[in-house]
Amino acid sequence: MDITIHWTFLPHDDPEASLAFYRDTLGFEVRNDVGSGTMRWITVGPAGQAGTAIVLEPPAMDPGITEEERRTIVEMMAKGSYGRVTLATTDLDATFARVRDSGADVVQEPTDQPYGFRDCAFRDPAGNMIRFNEVR
Repeated sequence: MDITIHWTFLPHDDPEASLAFYRDTLGFEVRNDVGSGTMRWITVGPAGQAGTAIVLEPPAMDPGITEEERRTIVEMMAKGSYGRVTLATTDLDATFARVRDSGADVVQEPTDQPYGFRDCAFRDPAGNMIRFNEVR
């Protein structure tokens, strides 16, 4: 089988702040921006990787989600425990410095992990955990 990751979804509660983080801080391309106000679905992805994207979406928009579940999702976002993604970089120290200097919330400075990775972590403007693994 030939399977790749095409899209993944992360919630946003402020589309402009999320757009600034992914476009301006991480350097991702904006591939699509649909909707208006806080009801925007913004597709971003790394330059040169047209087949891989993150869709930044309003949280809990699935019509099958109850109001109680919506409240839980919003609470989990506020704690930073709802969405997450792990990205890869060849220069973890430079990536860390760039993201830190943008004002992003640092969760973990570059660290050699016992399971073999060197990584760091931030929260994006919506509280999503963004981890960076160094690829050597």
